[in-house]
Amino acid sequence: MTHFSKIFGAALAFSATLAYAEQPATVGPNGEAPTPVSNLSLSADETAKIAAGNHTAALVWHELYDWSNSVARGAKDEFARLGIEVVAETDANFDPSRQKSDVETVMAKDPSIIVSLPIDPPTAAGVYGIARDAGVKLVFVDNAVNGFTHGTDYVTVVSADLFQIGNKAAVALADAMGGKGEVGYMYHDADFPVTNQRDGAFKWTIENKYPDIKIVTESGMTDPANAEDIARGMLMRNPELDGIYTPWAEPALGVLSVLRQQGNTDAKVVTIDLNEPAALDMVGGGNIAAIVADEAYNIGVFAARAAAASLLDKPVEPFLVVDALTIGPDSVADGWMKSLHSEAPASLR
Repeated sequence: MTHFSKIFGAALAFSATLAYAEQPATVGPNGEAPTPVSNLSLSADETAKIAAGNHTAALVWHELYDWSNSVARGAKDEFARLGIEVVAETDANFDPSRQKSDVETVMAKDPSIIVSLPIDPPTAAGVYGIARDAGVKLVFVDNAVNGFTHGTDYVTVVSADLFQIGNKAAVALADAMGGKGEVGYMYHDADFPVTNQRDGAFKWTIENKYPDIKIVTESGMTDPANAEDIARGMLMRNPELDGIYTPWAEPALGVLSVLRQQGNTDAKVVTIDLNEPAALDMVGGGNIAAIVADEAYNIGVFAARAAAASLLDKPVEPFLVVDALTIGPDSVADGWMKSLHSEAPASLR
């Protein structure tokens, strides 16, 4: 399961593709400028003060799977380094009501910190309000909470550099196509800033940096289950497509299925987020040319570090971002480690 395999279901319909007159830039949930996580550090003295404080933390997840497990490992490792005990970890199975119950449950353990990815930002004030009112330091991943104020209600949001992800996907597809040809662009047709920004960055890069590559067909996707039908329609209208972009790995598998059914071994596919079947196709010389991923483990590390800094009343910027990396057939093991901080699946080693 990929990072967005269920998140898409919480988004509203998004009626048009993004278009930019100028190069787009990554922005946070409330339009904040990004700050690289490398700008956040703790001195030895600050680390010692934190460790001496007998602080505790709770991890309240939207759902646990490969990506979020890696974020969780990063947070746990950093909390351990800082002498902060993790007293609870929950999995809401992507249910906002259950996430609210999880917050209420972990509050019984009186944590100093909660790290969480809010499932439904418009209603999340009712989820996290009890913790905010109790003085718990709140750090969010990817999403902020509507109506919450940075520095007062929460510490920061930690996410990925979204323009960088889309840009790297465009560069990887262009390289695989030899810098020329026709592309099919499958975008996430929902109001979800993370995917919208990535998709927009891909499109902008192709249109502005590669004059010999043309996006000849565009199709919005709201449900990955429809990816096969979308891909089939793209290829029916443009059977000579040289490349296809998909917004994350699950719909990419639908595209792969259609290409295999049609015996098409030429069209190159680039997608986002690590996925074992997609990576297997890539290392086997299939249609997948590259996968772009964020540094999931480091999202957890710096979410924990930001929370710890706030315990010392140290200011933290509102939107911290980690880097993205392009993973090709020869860099799967290294990419898995850099992104997820774990060994690649045995099938890929």
